Amino acid sequence: MSLHADASRVLADWVAPTDDQEQLRQRYAEVLSARPDAMGRSCRPDHLTASTLVISADGSSVLLTLHAKAQAWFQFGGHCEDGDATLAGAALREAREESGLSDLALDPVPVQLSEHAVPFCGGPLSDAESGGDPTRTVHHLDVRFVAVAPAGAAHAVSEESLDVRWWPADALPTEDQDMIELVALAKDRLGF
Repeated sequence: MSLHADASRVLADWVAPTDDQEQLRQRYAEVLSARPDAMGRSCRPDHLTASTLVISADGSSVLLTLHAKAQAWFQFGGHCEDGDATLAGAALREAREESGLSDLALDPVPVQLSEHAVPFCGGPLSDAESGGDPTRTVHHLDVRFVAVAPAGAAHAVSEESLDVRWWPADALPTEDQDMIELVALAKDRLGF
C-alpha cells in the first residue's frame, strides 16, 4: 500500500471528535482524491503533513519544540518523505528525529487535524497555484497523532529547533487554540 493510499484509508476510517474536525477530514479526503501528489511538499498550494504530540508517561506534561522558522512552540512534525510507508510512521519518524527520543509509544489513530498557512514553505505561489489571490500561501493539512514517552527519557534539540522542553499540560507556552485542543484530545484519548 502506498503512503497516499494509507492516508486515504486512515482518514476514511477516522471518527472526528467534533463537527469542525469532520469538516477538515472531508477537506483532506477531497485533496487526497484530487491530487495523487497530496503527500509531498511539491503539492501546492496544500499538502498533507504528519505530526506527533509527545506526552509524559503520567500525562502531566507535553514535550514541545520551539520551531526555528516559525518562532513558536509546536508538537513535533513535518513533511512526509519518500521512505514513509504510513502516515503514522511519518509522524513517529518526525517525532524521533526532532525530539531525540527513540522509544516512543505511538497511538496509530489520529487525534486531531489542523489546516494552517505556512508562508515559509516553498516560496511564493504562482498565479495558478494561488487562484489569482496574491495573499494565498501554502497550507499544511496536518494529521496529528499522540505518543507517550517513557519516564525519565532524555530529549535533544534538533537542527530544526531552537529549544525542546517539557511543559505542564495545563500551562502551555501558547494560547493557540489548536494546540490547546490537541493536548485535551490527546489526554482524553489516553485516559489521562
